[in-house]
Amino acid sequence: MDNRLGEMEAFVEVARRGSFAAAAKALRRTPSAVSRAVARLEARLGVSLIRRTTRSMALTPEGELYLRRAAELIAEFDAIEDGFGRDAAVPSGLLRVNASVPFGTKVILPVLPRFLGGHPRMRVDLALTDDVVDLVEARADVAIRIGPLRDTRLRAKRLGRSRLAVVASPDYLARAGLPAHPDALAHHNCLAFSFRRSLDTWPFLIDGAVAQRPVRGNFFGNSGEVVRMMALGGAGLARLARFHVEEDIAAGRLVPVLEAFSPGDAEDVHALYAGHERLSLRIRCFVDFLAAHAALRD
Repeated sequence: MDNRLGEMEAFVEVARRGSFAAAAKALRRTPSAVSRAVARLEARLGVSLIRRTTRSMALTPEGELYLRRAAELIAEFDAIEDGFGRDAAVPSGLLRVNASVPFGTKVILPVLPRFLGGHPRMRVDLALTDDVVDLVEARADVAIRIGPLRDTRLRAKRLGRSRLAVVASPDYLARAGLPAHPDALAHHNCLAFSFRRSLDTWPFLIDGAVAQRPVRGNFFGNSGEVVRMMALGGAGLARLARFHVEEDIAAGRLVPVLEAFSPGDAEDVHALYAGHERLSLRIRCFVDFLAAHAALRD
């Protein structure tokens, strides 16, 4: 491998993983070798990319800019090599996938063994997080997004729609009572999200029109799975994706409430990927498989 590309890859892994040791493990090199590669890169560029202290490290402004450009180049390099392999007509190689914890555990993981069984030359690196990551910086090939699309640099394939439901455990309803109208939420503990994009109102269909009703409670979670676990524990009402709680509803662990006032709202689910003209075969076959087997109801 060209030394410059190796140095670039070392820097990108250090920036992604937050330490030289973690980057070295991912690259199967020694920490000293990774450190020397980054030092050579900085010397050649004549700028400092990483600000180091005895306890932490952070990217400089130049490092942030270089990371974005370098990650794009490495992704393009990987795509080029994938397209010219001996078995280019057969999906092969490593596919990095990013998804939320609920979608990954409830939708992707149940069908992933079948996908890998049908594509024995492929490997999948699945990262589950409810943080919205940058596809390029995270070096992800495919990212699953639920809700409005904001990154116009990326291509997208619609997988379906994620319906929403208000649910609670039988134990909570036995203690707090079953709300008969959305206005009754003022007297209930409503579990919320701590995302900046989350709202403190829930929509309902009231007198033929969609209206927002304020909700409040004593708990905020940073992931759908955290909020689901609190609902299962009887902490309050939660508004979650139907695919996330379908098994709990079927088993009686959670009960849908206020269904007569459901606005029928749902969020589009998309698979996002970089917009190369010649889409990698491994990306195409995974996205097509997920679209066919995600089992999301429109």
